[in-house]
Amino acid sequence: MNESVRRILESMGTWGGQGMQEFGMWPFVTALLSSAIAALFVSYLYVRFYSSRATGSHLHHAFPLLGVAITAVFICIQFSLPLSLGLLGALSIVRFRTPIKEPEEIGFIMVVIACSLACATMNLHFLAILLVITVLVLVTKNYTRVIFDAGSQDGSIIISLSETQYAEKGAELLELLERSLLKAKFESISKGRDEVVLSLLFRASTPKGLMDLERDFRSIAQPSNFTVVYNRPGKL
Repeated sequence: MNESVRRILESMGTWGGQGMQEFGMWPFVTALLSSAIAALFVSYLYVRFYSSRATGSHLHHAFPLLGVAITAVFICIQFSLPLSLGLLGALSIVRFRTPIKEPEEIGFIMVVIACSLACATMNLHFLAILLVITVLVLVTKNYTRVIFDAGSQDGSIIISLSETQYAEKGAELLELLERSLLKAKFESISKGRDEVVLSLLFRASTPKGLMDLERDFRSIAQPSNFTVVYNRPGKL
């Protein structure tokens, strides 16, 4: 009994297995700190380049803990084949049922994972190159947004007015819409009982421009409804 207790205490006092002892405590701490710093930097990139278009999930708050955890896990399992196989089997039955609402978030998660793997294998040169290229890609995409967003619409405008006003001033109103929204596309013009509903898609229009459009529209006619809906968060 005393011999068993002694062995347990000795194993608890040592720095893990043989592989972990060869890796060393200070390299382990360095890897975790490097992973945390890299994850914080990726969090900054997320806030700088993407948070204004996100849906409010605040995913970047989990990046530092995620990076440290992934680094620690891969450092531990790289010295034990049975442990790595056991972890693979355990993770194969884990399912995250909360969907990622924004596809771009997957990219940031993969960057955090890649940084964590680089820190776990002590490839700090690879980590530096990865972060530099990530910044270049985000900057390039940010300044070429017009190319990437070509053909997409920022939102829609729905206007309801009486059939009498549309019959009298419809041509003038349509001309105003086409002149004020240079990249607009009419989606539909539907006529109901004593009411006409105009629906059109717009792109590259500022909030001030839309307010001026509504003012000019109301100076010509009195719509019962003038609704502006943005399809993508952050476009205001």
